[in-house]
Amino acid sequence: MSGSADRLPRLLALVPYLMSHPGAQVGEVAEVFGLTEKQLIDDLQLVWMCGLPGHTPGDLIDVSWDGGEILIDNADTIARPLRLGIDEASALLVALRMLAATPELAPHDGDALPRVVAKLERAAGEGAAAVSSQVAVDVDAAPDALPRVREALTRKRRLSLRYYVPGRDEVTPRQVDPMRIVVADGRTYLECWCYRAEAMRLFRLDRMLGVEVLDEPADPPAEAEPIDLAQGVFRPSPTDELVELEVTAAGRWVAEYYPCEQVTELGEGRLRITLRARDDDWILKLALRLGDTGRVVSPPRLAGRVREEAERALELYAQRA
Repeated sequence: MSGSADRLPRLLALVPYLMSHPGAQVGEVAEVFGLTEKQLIDDLQLVWMCGLPGHTPGDLIDVSWDGGEILIDNADTIARPLRLGIDEASALLVALRMLAATPELAPHDGDALPRVVAKLERAAGEGAAAVSSQVAVDVDAAPDALPRVREALTRKRRLSLRYYVPGRDEVTPRQVDPMRIVVADGRTYLECWCYRAEAMRLFRLDRMLGVEVLDEPADPPAEAEPIDLAQGVFRPSPTDELVELEVTAAGRWVAEYYPCEQVTELGEGRLRITLRARDDDWILKLALRLGDTGRVVSPPRLAGRVREEAERALELYAQRA
């Protein structure tokens, strides 16, 4: 537990613990937190530099560990129990209900989630419970896709898929070794080794038109490593074509939703965005979705195609009218 992602929550737990255990010994505290004594002292040295804005001696936490006895003072603010707002509590409740709807992501203890939800609802009050109860959490998947994927994961069997690829408007056959179900960007995916691509892939469950559990055992190769979803599902390739967009204030969401090579402010809320497009159809759909809130600037070939498709769509609307 030496990374910054692990260290921050540990420090936030360490200070209240020391406040409630005055005079605790270095060795005892290190054992409680699963650290070596050196790691604990490194943490204490960092705590000693933390405190309230101002950073004068009177604002900082005072901690000492001479003789192996840890004494801490001036840490009342950080030691107070955290309080969740209605929005925060509601978001947590919705996330917990999503876990409950996806058993592969839920704890093995079947009673754990209901207990946590009940405690959180009591602590958050009626406001958060009322907000979260209005949200229905459902795992979107094609009929029979989710049960068969779960079966394959449980039995460790290979899957045969008929998968719809909207960018090419085609259905492709796939044989895959399933590894886990993940939820990313509000969608449910099967993470697996795909023998057609000879690589790790994510397949949306709601785009599976056919799922068959095969008798052949799932045996992904050694290079099959979990996909890092920290940057989202869509990760452009350096070989994808660079596309330049200009968007109005109403189209700024593009810069937040997709990985961008460059984002330039143009004033009045407008942006010039450079990103990589995996294929023409993908950027075409994005441009049509933007409507009058954005336009493709380059390459000229793609800008021309967008204009043609927009004009064709307008003609169809006129004919129906």
